[in-house]
Amino acid sequence: MTTMYYFILACILALFWILLSGHTSILLLTLGLVSVILVIWMVSRMDRNDKAPVLMLFNIELFFYFGWLIWQVIISNIDVVRRIWDPSLSINPAYRKIKVSINDPLIKTIYANSITLTPGTVTIEVGEDYFIVHALNAMGLDELEEGEMEKRLKRLEKSQ
Repeated sequence: MTTMYYFILACILALFWILLSGHTSILLLTLGLVSVILVIWMVSRMDRNDKAPVLMLFNIELFFYFGWLIWQVIISNIDVVRRIWDPSLSINPAYRKIKVSINDPLIKTIYANSITLTPGTVTIEVGEDYFIVHALNAMGLDELEEGEMEKRLKRLEKSQ
């Protein structure tokens, strides 16, 4: 990996840290810088060790996907709260094997984590061509099988 890759990654991490923390005191900026340096050091060691560095997916499709995912998290939060508060709405936990046709390991990881981030669903096993997903009800599993999330991630996989 080139030094430029690690420099760009460090800049992105530093910007992300500053945006999330909102703190500008010297102590906290120094701790943020130390954290960024530590992360870059660990990433470079992992890249040397497995000899298969993962390049970050910084493109416009990723931002569109995260915007869509945030919306799905909001909708799912509302659904979970409604199911908790309204006794007429059922909570019937279920799990199912969901077929996955994504091959890229990074995109597959994003997919599994996206399912888990969405309230009411958890990816409990990741296989070569499937996930086993637990949900509060079968409707959540049906929506996953419809494949909207996977379609969006396939677009991301193609744009790499």
